[in-house]
Amino acid sequence: MHYTYFVGLDVSKNFFHACLIDSSQNVLFNQSYPLDYQGISSFTKALPQGLKKSILIGIESSSCYHLNLITYLVNHNFTCVILNPILIKNFAKLSLRKTKTDAIDAKTIAIFLSQFHQKLPPQAFTSEEFKDLARERERISQEIAKRKNNLEKLVVVTFPELERTVNIYNTSILKLLEKFPSAKAIKKASLEEIENILSSQKGKKPAISAKEIKALAEYSIAQNWPAKEYILSRTIQELFFLQETLKEIEKLLKSACKEISACQDLDILLSIEGIGEITALHFLAEIQDIKRFQSYKQLIAYAGLDPAVYESGNFKGKSKISKRGNRHLRRVVWLMSINVIRHNPIFWSYFERRKRQGLPYKKAVLATAHKLLRIIYALLKYKKYFDPSTTYHNIPSQGGFYYAYNFS
Repeated sequence: MHYTYFVGLDVSKNFFHACLIDSSQNVLFNQSYPLDYQGISSFTKALPQGLKKSILIGIESSSCYHLNLITYLVNHNFTCVILNPILIKNFAKLSLRKTKTDAIDAKTIAIFLSQFHQKLPPQAFTSEEFKDLARERERISQEIAKRKNNLEKLVVVTFPELERTVNIYNTSILKLLEKFPSAKAIKKASLEEIENILSSQKGKKPAISAKEIKALAEYSIAQNWPAKEYILSRTIQELFFLQETLKEIEKLLKSACKEISACQDLDILLSIEGIGEITALHFLAEIQDIKRFQSYKQLIAYAGLDPAVYESGNFKGKSKISKRGNRHLRRVVWLMSINVIRHNPIFWSYFERRKRQGLPYKKAVLATAHKLLRIIYALLKYKKYFDPSTTYHNIPSQGGFYYAYNFS
């Protein structure tokens, strides 16, 4: 696409600065606008009218501040790209000037666009809410893990014998502890009350009877901990709330996948044994559109799994991953890699071979993650399903994937 005008936007909480330059990098305007309807309208009116297709707008990713502005512009048929702040920071270092202002930052973005717009990948903005849901689910999952960790520590103090005997995360046991959060409280409860709680819950029944719980409480070493009892009861209530929230978010996540027409991509990922529906949804939410990546190497780099090597003269540093990409995607790819190693013979075989070649466990997993991403990239790009009968073990570690995998 040939662009004649380039706009750099530097966005803060209440204002944004816009710099418009032409293809010769002449500044046509560089000014600040309030981040409200009137400000955005004034900005769009200042742009060359009737030439939307010849204008490219670049905006640096800035937490949540840029979202409404970029969505408004896209909905009004402007071509926009969201830029990685690291790219702009490194580009700005080429200038010897140390001055930093919003006007200078906006101009830097505009100049960067004019020089490198042909190398920028296409953008996908329709998946923003899909990604928000995926990250909210990730956050809720982490909160559940924290609550469970705290819960176990509390039960070890208030009723240690129960923690050693039964799975305390069973719904019936949690309901029991919510009402009677200690051995002392259970000792005072009637056998009928305990039986009613254990029998009224759906799902798997605990491998312990009300009489056995009563007996454990009678001879418990737990002392009097009224504050810990209160905290335990509240923690269980929070845990139930978070688990229900998680279920609701998962439903919304699946609906969002349908809305952006990513169901085929989801089915392609699920065709790889070892990849579950939730991790597949997270993966799609983070990459948004496989067309954004011109090669599997870009996908690997976006996940921050590309190698970072430091060498200077005779010194050679240890090789490690860059971790400069999307940390949410990196977490999902790691989980996917662990699961395909466990459940998919093709990836397990590759993992074991890399270990025999001398790689430690984590590096062997990362090598498998690279192989998995190379395969996923090609499957999604060509809309093909994973075929276990295909010879995948000949895929090289670097390059040549398209020739190793025959899609005919």
